[in-house]
Amino acid sequence: MSRAADAARARPAPPDLADVFFALGDPTRLRLVAVLCAGGLFSITQLTASSDLSRQAVTKHLRVLAHGGLVRDVRSGRERLWQLDPTQIEEARRSLEVIGRQWEQALGRLKAFTERAPD
Repeated sequence: MSRAADAARARPAPPDLADVFFALGDPTRLRLVAVLCAGGLFSITQLTASSDLSRQAVTKHLRVLAHGGLVRDVRSGRERLWQLDPTQIEEARRSLEVIGRQWEQALGRLKAFTERAPD
């Protein structure tokens, strides 16, 4: 097998948008994303400092966010540091814009239909 084929198999597939919306659908994960939006790298200790969550709970939420492609980790010695990856958030925003335009068009058609309908 070629090196290119090996590299393609080793590369993880991009997350499905359903995974992104699932990850963002939890208030705790949304709070973590808000903290990570400040930029930079954050340790689990930093992410749990202003929360009543355990390190294990925060780690579990970060794994869900990582599965959705929203965060990534970087090893620094024995510690794992986390940062936001805005790519999937931007993709989700674009998808919501498309859905919004589709809804506006559908509502416009419904309005036109109801205005044409005889009383």
